[in-house]
Amino acid sequence: MIIGVGIDVAEIDRFADAMERTPGMAARLFVERELLLPSGERRGMASLAARFAAKEALAKALGAPGGMYWTDAEVITEDSGRPRLSVRGTVAARAAELGVKQWHVSLSHDAGVASAVVIAEG
Repeated sequence: MIIGVGIDVAEIDRFADAMERTPGMAARLFVERELLLPSGERRGMASLAARFAAKEALAKALGAPGGMYWTDAEVITEDSGRPRLSVRGTVAARAAELGVKQWHVSLSHDAGVASAVVIAEG
């Protein structure tokens, strides 16, 4: 059963400007593993914007309640390249409250826009 669906888009240049303008923003939005590629290099802005869009979409799928921490949701890239969500803390508590058992996530970026869709399944 689908409990919630969320979608979000982020203009990549606008997101990059906000990250540059606001020291500490990356640490408030992402865990260290999200910021780095497996090689240890820093992830590109399009990829980070898509991850931010996924977190926004996740919040929408959960009914956009207040009090959740961005870093309590993590977008993980499997070896196959497929993204998946890992949740803990405030996000996991809200998901449990709603009966979420599984997540589905899709990320994309093209033409200066990053997007994400998240489905919460019970």
